[in-house]
Amino acid sequence: MLTAQEVYQVLRDFAMASRPMQRVTNEHWNGIYYGLMTVDVEGWMVTLFIDCGDLDYCDSCLSPDGRRYDFNAKDTFDTVGLLSHDEHCQLEEMLRQI
Repeated sequence: MLTAQEVYQVLRDFAMASRPMQRVTNEHWNGIYYGLMTVDVEGWMVTLFIDCGDLDYCDSCLSPDGRRYDFNAKDTFDTVGLLSHDEHCQLEEMLRQI
């Protein structure tokens, strides 16, 4: 099982441009107003939920070694919520470009 902290680190690394990311789903950021977008970050399959055109939360993540994280609204920590404001804005901008 993956922790929210581990997934946060993957998202943070991408936001800081230290890990490459590619879109897995066919939908481009601008094509999703409300829904899921899956990206691959060096073998980490991360599914993000977009709400009203903004990054809302990480729905799930599968690590290269098979461990999994699934969002639960009852969790204390949300992986996207752990990002600083600047990291969150940077991540959204990078997602718009892939």
